[in-house]
Amino acid sequence: MTDSKLRLSERARRVSPFLAMEVMERAKELEAAGREVIYLCLGEPDFKTPEPVVQAVVEAVQAGETSYTHSLGRLDLRKEIAAHYHNRYGVTLLPEQVLVSAGTSPLMLLLFSALLEPGDEVILPDPSYACYPNFIRFFDGVVRYLPTRPEDAFQPDPQVVSRMIGTKARALMVNSPSNPAGSVLSTAWLKQLTELPITLISDEIYHGLTYQGEEHSALEFTNEVFVLGGFSKTYAMTGWRLGYMIIPRKCVRTFQTLHQNFLISANNFVQVAGVAALRYGRPYVEAMRIEYDQRRRFLLDGLLRLGFRVEREPVAAFYVLADARHIASDSKALAREILEATGVAVTPGIDFGPAAEGFLRFSYANSLANIERALVLLDEYLQQRGRR
Repeated sequence: MTDSKLRLSERARRVSPFLAMEVMERAKELEAAGREVIYLCLGEPDFKTPEPVVQAVVEAVQAGETSYTHSLGRLDLRKEIAAHYHNRYGVTLLPEQVLVSAGTSPLMLLLFSALLEPGDEVILPDPSYACYPNFIRFFDGVVRYLPTRPEDAFQPDPQVVSRMIGTKARALMVNSPSNPAGSVLSTAWLKQLTELPITLISDEIYHGLTYQGEEHSALEFTNEVFVLGGFSKTYAMTGWRLGYMIIPRKCVRTFQTLHQNFLISANNFVQVAGVAALRYGRPYVEAMRIEYDQRRRFLLDGLLRLGFRVEREPVAAFYVLADARHIASDSKALAREILEATGVAVTPGIDFGPAAEGFLRFSYANSLANIERALVLLDEYLQQRGRR
């Protein structure tokens, strides 16, 4: 076979690299070569999955819970998710509105394949989660970046969104608590966003990890919304690959059919783990939340002392998006230089959109001891550069 026959699609080739993963992969190479590396680049909890969850999946596998499930997901899990939303947010859902899959990423593939025709626009806050644009462009959608301001904690102003809604605008996607900013949409702004004449997609994957103020679900204000949620962040279950999407009732059958064809069902025994997480995981989540809060305050104080600028204090998730433009304007080059010089892995702001260029995202999903060590190494690096 000649090389000329190995042709990849333009759609596949235009997917840009996920820089957080690129940083992590280079960090792994340095670590394998004997370097000390401190990972402040990944949005992955460093805690163990709660014991009741682990025990539930062991028992499920031993009991033979290894078959396909209903394409929407196990009924007991969908009922638990619906009960969670009722107890936490006062929202009434039908179990058939919940679609369970192997994480939220496959669900975003289904979502944008169902919503978008070529040329349709999706409004994204700038900055926002790095992979959103690739999901949209993969289905020939157009990304419209919504300017946000550091003084608004990089959250979308409904008035600005309203002015951006044109004939090609198909959807608005929001993320609260936010990756990368660690901020939470105010109740008033979230409500106003649900009232705009555009399909709303609300990524709520970091719910449960808020340290100041209240987090709200878009479902409290409308049932005409797509909500993404899951277990990876809150329950320290990233590798389990378990997420869900709450779907407006009139759209359920279409999404069920797509899931049947392309993904069949999430792993049966992992869904059992999800049931256990919702029933028994809350004390473990609360303990993790308290520890994250301590790390948040420690890291933020340390970065400010080093001269990084943070306009609004992050209050949720496990990220600090810090302005490093006084050091360098190219965040990708700066993150690479910091990693090579210090062994501290951080994510360049440009990964999250043009508005975050010159910023660095620091994750505090790591121990206090490692965060403290990272700050010492950063201090030494900045002194050598004459930036302290």
